[in-house]
Amino acid sequence: MQVIGLCRFSYPAIGGYQIQHETIDERRRYLYSPARLDERFRLFESSTLPCIREQTDEDFEFLIVIGNCLPKEPYDRLMDLTAGIRQIRILGREPGQHRTVMKEVLNSSRKDPDKPCLQFRHDDDDAVSVDFVERLRIAAHDSRGVIERNRTVGIDFNNGFIARFGSDGVRAKPIFNSLLGVGLGMYVAGKCTQTIMSFTHNRIGRFMPVVSFPDAPMWVRALNSFNDSHQARNDTRELPLLSSKAENEFVARFAIDQNTVRKIHSTG
Repeated sequence: MQVIGLCRFSYPAIGGYQIQHETIDERRRYLYSPARLDERFRLFESSTLPCIREQTDEDFEFLIVIGNCLPKEPYDRLMDLTAGIRQIRILGREPGQHRTVMKEVLNSSRKDPDKPCLQFRHDDDDAVSVDFVERLRIAAHDSRGVIERNRTVGIDFNNGFIARFGSDGVRAKPIFNSLLGVGLGMYVAGKCTQTIMSFTHNRIGRFMPVVSFPDAPMWVRALNSFNDSHQARNDTRELPLLSSKAENEFVARFAIDQNTVRKIHSTG
C-alpha cells in the first residue's frame, strides 16, 4: 500500500492549533517569530529529519505543508535541510481551514484513490523509529481481519519517550501514551476520502477501531517552549540525561545522535 506522512511546518491554518489567534496575521506573527522558528528548525533538524532519512522501508512520501507566505530566509533554510531526502515533498498552500487543506493535500497525493493507503501524521519537533514505515505496513497486514470490515482503522504505536533537546544533549524518559499523535497511523480504504487529519488524534477511537502495538519504543515526543499543547508546553517534570546505553538506543531506534543534538542546539 502507498504510505503517506504529513507534517505541518508552521503552516498558518484557520483552526488546527490549540493556541488561538484572532486573525491570520496574528497567527503568522506568532508562527514566524524568529525565536519560535529558530527553535523549530533546531528540533526539526535534530529529531525529525534523521529518522525520516534513515527509514528502513524507503517506499513512502513525507509531505511538509507550509504557508505560501513563509518568509524567504526560513523557506530557503527548509529547502536546504530537506534537499537530500527524496521522500520529502514540500507543498505551499494559502492560509485556509485546517482540515479542508490537509484533506486536499493528502487526497491529492494518493496515486490511486481507488486503492487503500496508509497515512501517518507527524509534528515537526518529534521523531519516529527508523523502522516506523516498515512496522506500519506489518501492522496493517497483522490487522487485516479488522481492516477488511472497516473503511478506516487507526494504528497506534503507544510506546515511546518524552524528551527535551538542548545544548547538553537529550534528556528523556520512556512512557506509554495512547493516541498521542506521534506514532499514530491510519488505514484508509480505497474510494474513502477520510484522512488521518480529519480527526482529533486523541479522539480517533470514537470514529473507528484502533489497533495498538506496545512492544517497542516507536517515537520521541519533544517538550519545548513552543509546544502547541498547553500540557506539554508547561510540563516541568525532570528528565534524566541519556545514559550511554540509552544514547546507543536513540541512535539505533531514532537515528538521533547525542553529539549532533548538542552541536545543533549550541550554535548561534
